[in-house]
Amino acid sequence: MKKVNIILAAALAGTIGLSSCSKAGANNTLYLFNWTYYTPDSVIEKFEQEYECKVVVDSFDSNEVMYAKLRNGASGYDITFPSQDYTSIMIKQGMLQEIDQEQFENKKYINPAALEKAVYDPEMKYSVPYYMGAAGIAVNKTKVTDYEKSWNIFARKDLKGHMTMMDDMREVMGDALAYCGYSVNTLDDAQLTQAVDLVNKEWKPNLIKFDAEGFGKSFATGDFWVCQGYAEVVYGEVPEEKQDDIIDFFIPAEGGPMYLDSMVILKGAKHYDLAMKFINFFHRPEIYAEFLDTFKFPSFVNTEAAKYTTKKPMYKAEEMSNCELKNDLGEGLEKYNEYWQNIRF
Repeated sequence: MKKVNIILAAALAGTIGLSSCSKAGANNTLYLFNWTYYTPDSVIEKFEQEYECKVVVDSFDSNEVMYAKLRNGASGYDITFPSQDYTSIMIKQGMLQEIDQEQFENKKYINPAALEKAVYDPEMKYSVPYYMGAAGIAVNKTKVTDYEKSWNIFARKDLKGHMTMMDDMREVMGDALAYCGYSVNTLDDAQLTQAVDLVNKEWKPNLIKFDAEGFGKSFATGDFWVCQGYAEVVYGEVPEEKQDDIIDFFIPAEGGPMYLDSMVILKGAKHYDLAMKFINFFHRPEIYAEFLDTFKFPSFVNTEAAKYTTKKPMYKAEEMSNCELKNDLGEGLEKYNEYWQNIRF
């Protein structure tokens, strides 16, 4: 998940933590460590009421922060929500407990297509998909009326000074690799060099800057016309009644990087059975639909939830068909760091 108003989210998380059933005690409290503002209040409240428990939510704004906190000894959490590369790392490092398949009755609703992409845990031995999404391009239709739905929109010299891409190594380089027809996880130097040259010579000269946080506000004010990023950042800044008139958000047909956040139960979790109940509860189609509607996400992970959704999603799940998960590259990540330095500095 990628990250909306951290101060507001912290306040919401605090509110969630305080709301609980009167019968809840220390042994009937579930501790979640989730992305900032990624756990709907209504879902938490329903779970608390049904299971007469209390849910406490703590938040993080990056996989790195979550992982470092846990590796440095933070304890007490039952469930956390890593993206695919960190799920892979945590499995390999023995940080997770196995999922009790008998308690996970709603696994029948998990989309096999999502599991095919989760090559690090395709049988959900340690992780259960939470949400699959991807960054794309937001175009201000009132400013730009003629455009190709391609990553190469950033080569448009006539839009120079009105475009941004994310300050995110795997996203920007992944977009360029996908446009060139390569895997977003390649370690081939010739392919990486071609992608870096594309960014440096064709795209970067037309950008205002690389911006991972403020582009949504600047898009809403009309300063930025074309932004690469997560849909929720843009939609979160544009008033709902103006969104259809202003925003065209799409994921280019060339594909690109995508992410799969999962629910995992941490080794040493003190409330394992309650954690399993939450995972199973969350994937009830009507509950998962509530999650999707809260954030206007498309339905992909849960095959039945779309039947219960009431809001138009920010983009269609089908647009992600050519996207590829950003895998854990191990030591190969340092190679990306070196190429990224060439782009950024």
